[in-house]
Amino acid sequence: MSNPSVTRENRAGRAAVTALMFLLAIYFLLPVYFLIVAATKPQGDLAATNGLVFSHFDLIDNVRTLFTRSDGIFGRWAVNTVIYAVLGAAVGTLISALCGYALAKFRFRGREVLFSIILGGVLVPTTALALPLFLLFSATGIVNTYLAVFLPSIVSPFGVYLARIFANAAVPQELIESARLDGASEFRTFFSVAFRLMTPALVTVFLFQFVAIWNNFFLPMVMLQKETLFPITLGLYQWNGQTARAPLLQQSVITGSLVSIVPVIIVFILLQRFWRTGLAAGSLK
Repeated sequence: MSNPSVTRENRAGRAAVTALMFLLAIYFLLPVYFLIVAATKPQGDLAATNGLVFSHFDLIDNVRTLFTRSDGIFGRWAVNTVIYAVLGAAVGTLISALCGYALAKFRFRGREVLFSIILGGVLVPTTALALPLFLLFSATGIVNTYLAVFLPSIVSPFGVYLARIFANAAVPQELIESARLDGASEFRTFFSVAFRLMTPALVTVFLFQFVAIWNNFFLPMVMLQKETLFPITLGLYQWNGQTARAPLLQQSVITGSLVSIVPVIIVFILLQRFWRTGLAAGSLK
C-alpha cells in the first residue's frame, strides 16, 4: 500500500520539475520566436511595433530581397556554409571514427598518453588556435581559400573521445577477431563491421561537428577576406556592420538569421532517431 505523504512528495517533485522545464523552454525559445516575428515584418515596423507581436506579414518579400541583395551574394554564402559544414562534418566524423576505433581496439605503447593529449585538446578553446593557424596557413599560402576553413574543421578531439567510447560499447572484440580469422584486412574489418555498428553513435559525432562548423564565425573572420568565400555567419556580420549607413540591411540580417537556422533544425529532425541512440549508448558506457 502506497504512502500518501510519499505520493504527494512525488507529485510535488514532478510538478516542480515540469514547471522548471517549462520556464527553461520559454527562455530558450523566446529568441527564436522573436526572430520569426521580426523576419515577417517590413523594415519600418521593426522599431515601430512590439517586437513580440506580428504586424504586416512580409516574410516572402523579405526572403526575396535577401536572396537578390548584392547580386545574390547570400545564396553564395549559403552554398559555402553547406560545403564547410556538410563536407567538414563528414570528413571529421570519419577521422574521429578511425581514431576512436584505433584507440579502443588496438593496444600499443603510448596509447593512454596519446588519448590524454587528445582529451587535453578538448579543453583548448578554438579561438586560441586561430592565430597560430593563421600564421601556419599564411606560410603555406592557403589563407583566403576554402582549405583555410575546411582543414581545421575536420579535426575534433571531442569527436575522437566520443568515437572511442562508442567503439568500446558497440563493437564486440569477438566480431573483430572473427573478421580477422576470415582474412579481412584491418580497414575492411573497420568499414564492414565496426563502422556499421557505430553508425548511430557516429551520427551524434556528425551532428556535433555539423553544428559547430555551421555556427563557426571567428575562424572564417581570421582566415577569409574574399566576400565570395564567406559563410553565412561572417556575411551577416559584415552586413550588420553596415546598417548604420544602410538601414535597410537590418531586415536582411534578421531574415538571413532565420533562414540560417532552418537547415540545422531540419538536420536535427531527420537524424534525431540516430543521435538519441548514440547518446544513449554513450551514457550507458
